[in-house]
Amino acid sequence: MHSRLRAALLAPLLLAWAVSADLDVYVDGALASGWENWSWSTTFNFAATDLYEGTSSISATSDAWAAASFKLEGLFNTYAGFRFDIACDPSTLQLYFQGTTDNSQSANIPLSAIPGITSTKFTTVTIDFNAVPPSGAPLGSGAWDRINFQALANGATYHIDNIEFLTSITVAPLFLSAEPIGNDLIAVTTQGKVDLSTVKVKLNNATVAISNTTTYSPIDTPSKTITYFTLAKSLTAGSLVVTAGTNTTFNYTLPAVRYGTINLPNIKPISPYIYGVNFPTSASYIQHLGVTISRWGGNAVTAYNPFGDFTNAGNDWYFENRGSDSGDDWVGWVSAAGSKTILTVPALDWVSKDTTSYSFPKSIYPDQAKFDPYNADAGNGLLANGSWISPAPNPTSVYTPWNTTLAKKWLRGLVNKPDIVNIDNEIEIASSTHYDMHPTPLDYDEELSRIVAFATAAKEALPNVKVAAPSTCSWWFYWTSVVGWSDNTAHGNQDFLPWFLSQMKAKETAIGKRLLDYLDIHYYFQPDTSANDDAAKALRLRMTRSLWDPGYVDESWIANSTQNHQPNNRAVWLIPRMQQLIAQNYPGTKLSISEWDSSNDGDITGGLVTADCLGIFGRYGVDSATYWATPDEKGPAGLAYWLYRGYGTYFGSNSVQVNMADNIDNIFGLYAGVDSGKVSLVFVNKNTSPMAFYISNVPTGKYFVRHFGGASGNAKWQTTTVLKANTYTVIPAYTALFMKQV
Repeated sequence: MHSRLRAALLAPLLLAWAVSADLDVYVDGALASGWENWSWSTTFNFAATDLYEGTSSISATSDAWAAASFKLEGLFNTYAGFRFDIACDPSTLQLYFQGTTDNSQSANIPLSAIPGITSTKFTTVTIDFNAVPPSGAPLGSGAWDRINFQALANGATYHIDNIEFLTSITVAPLFLSAEPIGNDLIAVTTQGKVDLSTVKVKLNNATVAISNTTTYSPIDTPSKTITYFTLAKSLTAGSLVVTAGTNTTFNYTLPAVRYGTINLPNIKPISPYIYGVNFPTSASYIQHLGVTISRWGGNAVTAYNPFGDFTNAGNDWYFENRGSDSGDDWVGWVSAAGSKTILTVPALDWVSKDTTSYSFPKSIYPDQAKFDPYNADAGNGLLANGSWISPAPNPTSVYTPWNTTLAKKWLRGLVNKPDIVNIDNEIEIASSTHYDMHPTPLDYDEELSRIVAFATAAKEALPNVKVAAPSTCSWWFYWTSVVGWSDNTAHGNQDFLPWFLSQMKAKETAIGKRLLDYLDIHYYFQPDTSANDDAAKALRLRMTRSLWDPGYVDESWIANSTQNHQPNNRAVWLIPRMQQLIAQNYPGTKLSISEWDSSNDGDITGGLVTADCLGIFGRYGVDSATYWATPDEKGPAGLAYWLYRGYGTYFGSNSVQVNMADNIDNIFGLYAGVDSGKVSLVFVNKNTSPMAFYISNVPTGKYFVRHFGGASGNAKWQTTTVLKANTYTVIPAYTALFMKQV
């Protein structure tokens, strides 16, 4: 019998349940009655004895993004929570719940957010449906009937045992954290009914009086509570001890102050359109997070047929046609919610003809490497050796022709007009993503020709629309094509993006009309942070320097991939580099980054990266940016949007110059803004310990404050405070803090 580690989920829980009323999913050898195995791309042993409780466990190995998935013949809505034993590398697996009849789906629960899980022994995890981690939000309404343990990008091997739903969960009263924050606050998070009068504070061995308390529970995570204790004196360097309850103590060594300044006369406008996402989920999502621009994009839009609302995800999902929401309707409701819109226009020769066809039937191509677990006849078009089936199938079996005439017909007929159109999505790699409709690699000339043709069509159909292109997928293809470096040679040894910009400028000169308004690129950080251990988290947090720092040598393959003809090409130096290319080759073009992400939405460091990036976009003058795809509103990446824009309180519309005395970009970011004379600040502490700052020229007085991260976790914490002095402001470890004058 292997030992069991009892791990509380973010905080200890007292569990009470009647065994006869609990709902078993798996106990020793098989799924319980009423449960079906709906897993995909996963191999199982339901009677594993290498690691187990009782007599056996489930041993599973899932491919990338595959899952152990179990479906109930009924609903588990009435249960209070979910419990299971797990042994795995927590960085490789996430959990979520679904409702198969109403298409409801919970937020993802990254197992890396749950303390104590290892691959060598079982950890017992309890999910309270009133406080689902990591956000602490309720599970919410839905016809819940399915559990999914899903592998992440590298696949996963794991053991699960003693899976059950619980009839009741009683939350123990506990002090969870007490952190110094700001100039004179102690932020205390609690669960259950605690005695706040027991909280005492000592600073450098002297008792500090508490002058005021304010308690706050976020509206969408009501299970979490924070109380701000205002001290009678300001924090300072040295020893801080907070005691609470009968035996809870929190100890800190407050650090020496670091120095910086904001230069209020030195300002420049921040584009309001850097706070964007792809595919927002609802009008309330847009309004809660202050989303300013939304994009309808991704691989599936390449095959979108607006005259039937059909699409095909290409090699993202077995080249299968499927239904799609209406692009016209999407623009309508997103615009009504207050967001600008980007609509993608297909620019290849084919779009989906129906919702049922697929390109690589097993009945015709039996030797494919993989088949859809939900449609055993639909293959992925690849042979076991990784090569494509050749020749490619006749596109007419799945697609119908598409051209600029049809594009104009669609765009002219739109009831709801987009603000910007993308000319397709990453078509430079269409010979892979959409091999079935375009197996021939695109070269420079074909990509340019298609963009010019469909940009012309878009501007004829919608005279006021702006065009963003080429929506290039990655660093490699900024500089060359799928054809390879011979394509550069054939075009005077020019790298692709500068060549593209110069050609679009030449086209404007020839026709007297600008066809390209935004140089649009996609940018995904390339360093490998998949391990999500301490080293990977530190790397994730410092790699944001690739957006702006010419001295930051990229910690990825990019540093050794110097075939392109760009200066300083071991550094990405993304934003200034692209702005320089625009200035040299097509002045007046704006810069758009229509896909980017944090590299780990579910980890607090992903939220800090997102907050850092939003600040960088504003400081360095990005014109438009949309996150890929849709950050969970209550997850770390979503909280970064809330920090800057949530619920109608916005970071300043003008960026203020910030100067720091020390070079601490790896562990800290500070962003300052101003509008209507009111200063706003965002501090991003990427360090694993508290940091303290004296930022000169920050006005004293009353501030609205909100923050996420640190020991207080993922939630929308906020209060109002009076900044009595700016000489010592504390930012807790792994915390993003927003302050705005009121």
